[in-house]
Amino acid sequence: MAEQKKGSSVFTDAERAIMKERAREAREFKKLSGEEQVSRKIAEMSPSEKKMAKTIHSLVMGISPDITTKTWYGMPAYYFRDKVICFFQAGSKFDSRYSTFGFQEAAHLDDGPFWPTSFAILEMNESVKKTITELVTKAIS
Repeated sequence: MAEQKKGSSVFTDAERAIMKERAREAREFKKLSGEEQVSRKIAEMSPSEKKMAKTIHSLVMGISPDITTKTWYGMPAYYFRDKVICFFQAGSKFDSRYSTFGFQEAAHLDDGPFWPTSFAILEMNESVKKTITELVTKAIS
């Protein structure tokens, strides 16, 4: 492992931006409901990401009345029994060529010794909507 030069940063610019975003959320978002937090984050996205995020939000929130939402590390996230189940990460968050829909450890998606925990999304279509609905339904089972 390479040694850090004295005074050099341990964190990348992207990591520092995430920490700043998390601090901003802690200050500004703590008094907002989870739905308000997520609405604000979605409003900050590019038009194409915003459309995708709104579709995902509608799909996930329609699966069960027990799913709640709030931001998690600057991303819209969905909770079941107070644990993050899944989240939407806009591609612009890390200057990626695609957005991501991911799952956390509390999601019941285990399938042997190897299974996917996140999915790249380039476009929202009926097949993607169906897969998201099926995976979230399984994740909370």
